[in-house]
Amino acid sequence: MSKQQRNNNPREKEKSDITERLVSINRVSKTVKGGKNMSFSALVVVGDKNGRVGFGKGNATEVSDAKNKAFEAAKKAMMKFALKEGRTIHHDIFARFCAGKVYLRSAPAGTGVIAGGPMRAIFECAGIHDIVAKSVGTSNPYNLVGATFAALKALSSPKAVAEKRSKEISEIVKRRNQAIKYTEPKTETKAE
Repeated sequence: MSKQQRNNNPREKEKSDITERLVSINRVSKTVKGGKNMSFSALVVVGDKNGRVGFGKGNATEVSDAKNKAFEAAKKAMMKFALKEGRTIHHDIFARFCAGKVYLRSAPAGTGVIAGGPMRAIFECAGIHDIVAKSVGTSNPYNLVGATFAALKALSSPKAVAEKRSKEISEIVKRRNQAIKYTEPKTETKAE
């Protein structure tokens, strides 16, 4: 296959658009009758930086094989979620997975990604530019990735809510903005 044919293949273009991040790699062992079998476990996040993201795990006797297995599993498990203005999530959310608990908050433009460890890798692969995230409890990357994906799956966009409730999108957004203004703390200034 020539170079030009390869560049016109849509499957090749899709692969080139996907960002891959290695989150964690562990050396694990299984005790058997003859001793210990050593292998490696990899945790990987992939995304297209446009609201599609997935994660995968892979085990193998070599690090490169474990990473390749994890990348393939992550590409198969990619999910899509809606971004607000192409940069943040639509609403604040809390989720948990096993012992991992995460709080995700939408942020105004220019805030950046304020998150640690595995959550930062997920947001960067998903294309989220402004978010504030906090993990509570465990620092285990497997549980944090699971909790973050549970939160992203539970997100709903105004379009989806409007379709479920048979209303206009503008009405849903208007109500959301009123609720945000109502919950913002009021600052008082003292007259001197």
